[in-house]
Amino acid sequence: MPVVATTGAQAAAPGGAPLDAAQLAEAFALFSRASEELSTAYNALQAQVGQLTERLSVLMEALPAGVLVVDRAGSVVQANRAAENLFGGMLGGRTWAQLAARLEDSGTPGEYVLATEDPGATVGGRAADLRRLALSESELDSGAERILLVHDITDTHRMRLTAERNERLAAMGEMVAGLAHQLRTPLAAALLYTGNLRQPELDPAQRAMVADRALERLRYLERLIRDMLLFARGDSAGRQRFAVCELLAELAHTLEPVARARQVAFTADCGCGEAELVGDRKALGGALTNLLENGIQACEMGGTLHCEAALVAPAHSGLGVAAVRFSVRDSGRGIAPELQERLFEPFFTTRAEGTGLGLAIARGVARAHGGDITLRSTPGQGAEFTLVVPLAAGSNGAQENP
Repeated sequence: MPVVATTGAQAAAPGGAPLDAAQLAEAFALFSRASEELSTAYNALQAQVGQLTERLSVLMEALPAGVLVVDRAGSVVQANRAAENLFGGMLGGRTWAQLAARLEDSGTPGEYVLATEDPGATVGGRAADLRRLALSESELDSGAERILLVHDITDTHRMRLTAERNERLAAMGEMVAGLAHQLRTPLAAALLYTGNLRQPELDPAQRAMVADRALERLRYLERLIRDMLLFARGDSAGRQRFAVCELLAELAHTLEPVARARQVAFTADCGCGEAELVGDRKALGGALTNLLENGIQACEMGGTLHCEAALVAPAHSGLGVAAVRFSVRDSGRGIAPELQERLFEPFFTTRAEGTGLGLAIARGVARAHGGDITLRSTPGQGAEFTLVVPLAAGSNGAQENP
């Protein structure tokens, strides 16, 4: 069979038949139109990307919060003006580890204290040292970069502390009349007993008994005034890191003899491993002591009191973060529903010798540490007080409980 040669202007059709010049020209025209449409669409897309980029840049600069974009290696690849004002100077090329080294744990989860590199520097005309920051982090779906959002909450924190203090002072103002009665009664008793000491006909045994009763009333006054000052101040004087189980062991060692003297079986159990808290150890210990002493007072002879510390996952803590839950459960008479909320009111008490400030102070201490106290009780079935406070950042604890 003879071989037929084709010219350069011909090409094979899909079915094997050669394309003529007209078909080839039409194919090139279609390709050209498609290429122009793709080019136009690409240019339009580039313009949209440029507009979005510009809008994003304007938005980042307008945000009052600091925004930092950190790459996989930990370097800051982008930062807005607010972030540069907070940390001082240009941040591009610096590492997040260098900036994070200036953040100190405030004791509240997600909040930090920023120490400035220049003690004389200012932010917005105010001293730049000891700024309080809230930090949150989000990772991109690609995992190549993460975005850090930094809020300056210094003024908010100050306003929160002021509001809490004003609330406590307002509560004290509402209780002035009751407080006067609280002070007058034991003071009058102490004066009466002291006056009796001047009677010459008293024998030594009677004189000693009257003196003891006078001292008892004066000690009650001292305790009442101390509790008033604690409630009015309401802050935590110290910030230290301490182990949960060590605190519970110390409380158990202190309260066990008191419970034994009242013939109450007292047990304590800590399931927190090496978990730690950050805060005022003395204040937290005092709050828990108050709950334990109330539990002992509520128990009849032969009753039981159990204290337990456990780790709680963020989803179950009620605080949104990992926390430590202290539970104090007694076998006493229980608390009527109409009294349960009032127990935390200042100067409200169901005991003749109570000042009515213990539970109010305990709740104030818990809230000052970012936590709270709740009560669950059924009349005739005892009561359970639960104090929950956030776990210290970076704490190595045992398995969390729901």
